[in-house]
This record gives sequence, C-alpha cells and structure tokens, in this order.
Amino acid sequence: MLRSMKDLEHFAIRATDGTIGHAKDFYFDDAAWTIRYLVVDTGSWLSSRKVLISPISIGHANWAEKVLPVSITKEQVKHSPDIDTEKPVSRQHELGYLSYYGYQDYWSGDGLWGDMSYPSLLMPAYAGLVSAPPVIPPDAGTVSARAEAARHKEGDPHLRSCKGILDYDIQATDGDIGHVQDLLVDEETWAIRYMVVETGHWWLGHRVLVAPQWIRKVSWSDTAVSVNLTRQAVKDAPPYDSAAQLDREQEIGIHEHYGLPAYWSAEAKRPAAPLGQGQLGL
Repeated sequence: MLRSMKDLEHFAIRATDGTIGHAKDFYFDDAAWTIRYLVVDTGSWLSSRKVLISPISIGHANWAEKVLPVSITKEQVKHSPDIDTEKPVSRQHELGYLSYYGYQDYWSGDGLWGDMSYPSLLMPAYAGLVSAPPVIPPDAGTVSARAEAARHKEGDPHLRSCKGILDYDIQATDGDIGHVQDLLVDEETWAIRYMVVETGHWWLGHRVLVAPQWIRKVSWSDTAVSVNLTRQAVKDAPPYDSAAQLDREQEIGIHEHYGLPAYWSAEAKRPAAPLGQGQLGL
C-alpha cells in the first residue's frame, strides 16, 4: 500500500521503552529514490536533539494513533552517533551509524536494500520487534577505512530531504506542467513510488502521479525535475484523488496510459520478506 509522505509527518517514533520523538523529515537517496532515514526531533528528553532512525528498525505502523514502533531502545538512541541533520550525511557518517546499530549496509547489492527488497531483512537476526542487543561501535580507523572503500566503489551518496523537494517545478519534454505537491511512499519497502504533481496553473484542480523512473534529469540548484513525458500526456493522464486509496488497478491504468513499465515488474524477482515481516503494514 502507498502512503502520503505528508501523512507520515509528525508520527510519534516509539522505542521498545518509550517515545523517542516525532518525525520531522525523511532522507531519500536520489539514485534509488528510497527513504533511508527518518529525521526525528527528540523533544525535551534529549534536549531537542535531532536523530536519524533507519526504516530497518521500523515495525507495523499504528495509523489510528499515528505511531511508528522501532526495535531499538531510548538508551541506544541517546548514545547513537551524533549526526548534524542540517548538513549532508556522508557515507562515513552512515557507516558509523549502521555499525553502531549492527545493521547491514543498503548499498551493497542490486535490491532496494542491499540484495533485499525490504529493510527489515537487514536487521541482525531480526524477529518481529525484538530489540537488538547493544552494539559496540567500531573504532574511528575502521569506520574511516570502510568509508574510503565505499567512496571508491560508488562515490558518496546523495541523500535529499523529502520536504525539500516539495514545490519543485516539473518540466515535461515540451514545457512546464506543475510542481511537486507530495510523495507517495511504499509502506513495505520505503521506496518513493510517485510524485504527486499539482498542475493547477495549467489545468485547474488536476493532480497526476509521476514515477521517479520517468525522470530525465533533476536540477537541484534550479529546483526543477525534468521528465520524459509530454504535456499532453500529463493532461490526459488519470487524475489522482488524495482522498481515495490508490490501488494496483489504478496504478496499472497509469502505466498503461503512458506506455511505460511498472516498478513491480522489475522487483518481482528480488528476495521477499517472510510472512508478517513487511514494514509499516496495518
């Protein structure tokens, strides 16, 4: 099921021993367009420190109470690596973070999460929401060496703010078509499946969905996204109703309209999570 990023804002993040804080933003990598971290404001208990929480530890969401449970403790969060969320998160910072919690990295493999499709599969000996034991972080030299090796292999990651991309202009092959109003996130994989595009300046009240796979180029300096679609194709696309739950039949209709392959076809052969281990499920 797909969820609005805006619906996830301000969700309480609940550790095994109490509430950590509330989600303020989400970091996604601009290669796979998958959310890698939640930025959580810890409030008064940790002097409003902002910490990163990986989807690897997130369990089934309580949508009625707006709670995301995580399989870590407040004590683990308190002593986690201090990362300045106002600055770019480097691969070295990520390695320190993942090593601290004992998580596998997500960039070594062909799946959305390493060789896997689901973040929960990167938990050390995961089993539901059983908290992992405290992990002794590696020394600085080890972290630095791993980060250097990762940089030479793939380069530093490009983690972007989900809130930061809102209002970016969307440019078709033959002109502007609107701006990014929201993002739809896959509740099992944390992949961003669609941008919700508001075309109100051209076609009043018309919202459409555009998949990241259809992006031709993103100009981060100009806050613009260029897509391989024509204005007419967007104008004729099935409208998106944010008040109704998007189902697979509607998604098929969208992809058939554009004549473009669906994301689920490409991911069908990847390892699946065992029964009951999907993320954010109801």
